[in-house]
Amino acid sequence: MLLKLALRNIFRQTVRTAMTLVAIAFGVSGLILAGGFVQDIFTQLGEAIIHSQTGHIQVFKQDYLERGTRQPDRFLIEQPEALTRQIKNLPEVQDVSARVGFAGLLNNGRRDLAIIGEGVEPDKEAELGSYLKITEGRQLTNADQFGMTVGQGVAHALGLKPGDPVTLVMNTADGALNTLDVEVVGIFQSFSKDFDARAVRIPLGPAQELLGTAGANLLVISLKQTRDTDTAHQAIRALLPTGLDVRNWRQLSDFYEKTLSLYDRQFGVLQLIILFMVLLSVANTVNMSAFERMPEFGTMQALGNSRRQVFSLILVENCLLGVIGASVGVLVGIGLALIISAIGIPMPPPPNANLGYTAFIRVDFPTAASAFVVGLLATALAALFPARRVSTTPIVDALRQGN
Repeated sequence: MLLKLALRNIFRQTVRTAMTLVAIAFGVSGLILAGGFVQDIFTQLGEAIIHSQTGHIQVFKQDYLERGTRQPDRFLIEQPEALTRQIKNLPEVQDVSARVGFAGLLNNGRRDLAIIGEGVEPDKEAELGSYLKITEGRQLTNADQFGMTVGQGVAHALGLKPGDPVTLVMNTADGALNTLDVEVVGIFQSFSKDFDARAVRIPLGPAQELLGTAGANLLVISLKQTRDTDTAHQAIRALLPTGLDVRNWRQLSDFYEKTLSLYDRQFGVLQLIILFMVLLSVANTVNMSAFERMPEFGTMQALGNSRRQVFSLILVENCLLGVIGASVGVLVGIGLALIISAIGIPMPPPPNANLGYTAFIRVDFPTAASAFVVGLLATALAALFPARRVSTTPIVDALRQGN
């Protein structure tokens, strides 16, 4: 009976009910759009990091991240082929590629530039590095024994273009000086300006010859699906012998973790703001309705209804409004998200990035559910004070307001 009466009371005041529902639906749909936009930032930034630099998972010797960039020859995985075969047998793994790191100088015949280079397996890296944009020339291939791709910042600093000869100078593992004459075959652009300002890539074989080693510093694992990262991480950890370490792309990217933390805090503040706005909007409507219906509530108490029943009626009415309004808001928010995603939102490059991107609104169940709960919670909270005030008003005073 309480629910039936509450439904009747909601729909007998169509204008006021519609205003309340619009306020709730507006807040809920706003949360869905904002949350979906933030989720898209997380997804696209993560994929850019994976497919331009880190891969999904990396295997290396312990302490390589802390000290390996200065002395990569001391942190080599000797004969990595057996471990590569074991990792490739895991069901989540798409492919495994080896990288060897080095530091040295790049000379264009006029001046030198300090660079950080990688020897890579070009065909595998071309498939993994789908977010690495070639701005001039072409991708490195396995046939390019004396080819090199350079970051856009390196090309700008040395005035390089595809076809230019350059000389790579570095120290071998034994400390001897070694050089290699190569040709620039392409200029790449990643999402990171800092990476592009120092990075060069050559095929793995020539890099190993320059360093005088057959080992690799990194095994870079690409997965079939990014969501399998944690499962694959644990499985690979179980395969590793003593002395090797494994990290996933989130652990390898401090920038991503800080960005994730920043946007999580901002979205939390946005949720509180919308909760407060919906609460105020609904509270105003509920207060007006409760004041106008005071004689009705007085009559109910005169006929034998308790104060608790009156309080429950007002609360149930507003909870029903919250459920309806939040449901409408979820439907509107998802509909707008689909429309906006079909068009796309052109975005400028993020901080410390070179490339702009097209943003979308990604809607998942947690985002929609949290928006629904915020709308319902705001409506229920807005009803508490008016319901308490009405239920505690003496019957005589409540009836007198109708005269």
